[in-house]
Amino acid sequence: MPNEKRASVTAGLYNEHACWTVGCRYVVGIDEVGRGTLAGPVAAGAVCLPHDRDDLLTVLEGVRDSKQMTPRQRERLAENIKQTAVSWATGSATSREIDEHGIVRATLLAMNRAMSALDVQPDYLLLDSIKWDDLTHVPYQSMVRGDSLSLSIAAASVLAKVWRDDYMRQLDDTIPHYNFGQHKGYGTVRHLAALRQHGASAEHRRTFAPVRNLSGGVAV
Repeated sequence: MPNEKRASVTAGLYNEHACWTVGCRYVVGIDEVGRGTLAGPVAAGAVCLPHDRDDLLTVLEGVRDSKQMTPRQRERLAENIKQTAVSWATGSATSREIDEHGIVRATLLAMNRAMSALDVQPDYLLLDSIKWDDLTHVPYQSMVRGDSLSLSIAAASVLAKVWRDDYMRQLDDTIPHYNFGQHKGYGTVRHLAALRQHGASAEHRRTFAPVRNLSGGVAV
């Protein structure tokens, strides 16, 4: 098995190698971001790394749980991921879909959209702490802290985070009252103050308690 001395900084490849060893060629890591925000979509990334490269831990050094990385690190490494991957994609589910289906089902919808946009048909999926009970055509493994343990999952989390952060920054141009570009939709003090002052926008999740509990909020 390749040297994984960088595992403390870079997510490892143990689970990928376990799949590759038994003949799974297209092992795809999938992860989501934005489940806990009050506004904006939930996003998912899907990444299939090449099974026949021995230098992945070097080429993708520093790729780990996206929450532990700075925006500059994520953006730089996102380009490395895209250039290295056999296939990659992102998918999302809107705030309206979250309100309609619930956050878990909407998250699976985003994950399915990312997986379906890949250029390859996955042989096996590696997921981060989520069960996909109605997925019957592809075997998968869900693991706690998967974005710290699996390089494929970590890479997917980076792409999803970069895509979603960019989406939220763009909202500042069309919905300027909430500073979405700064807090990315999370329930910060400033965001909650803007909600009380301006009411809920079309991008807010009406079924989430801080938004649902607004008194007299007016849609923007």
